[in-house]
Amino acid sequence: MISFEAFRSVEGMPIYLQMIRFVKQGLAAGQFLDGDELPSRRLVSATLAVNPNTVQKAYRQLEEEGLIQSRPGAGSHITASPQQVEDIRQELFRSEVQETVAAMKRMGLKKEEAVALLRQLYDEEERE
Repeated sequence: MISFEAFRSVEGMPIYLQMIRFVKQGLAAGQFLDGDELPSRRLVSATLAVNPNTVQKAYRQLEEEGLIQSRPGAGSHITASPQQVEDIRQELFRSEVQETVAAMKRMGLKKEEAVALLRQLYDEEERE
């Protein structure tokens, strides 16, 4: 069963969107797989100390996107196809890079400096 124990809330974004992002990140990272069960809405509400309607809203949107399926009495399960997972991975990657590029531009970094820094950090990460 998928756990929300590692979920960490951040300011500035509605909690239901953070929950959706958490599930998408788990899918993109291969931590959550097709068929995995999600905890009940009540359990997630208690774990995260949020209103049950907030959890319902997140689950409903995940259902509408075709990433989970819920059945009365059977709970909710991941139903993401490999293509959906790849699309999510690309969406998350693009979003993260766009935020980073915008921050670099605000700091006055030139493209060449940003690329050099990215290469350096990438190489350092590989060595660790």
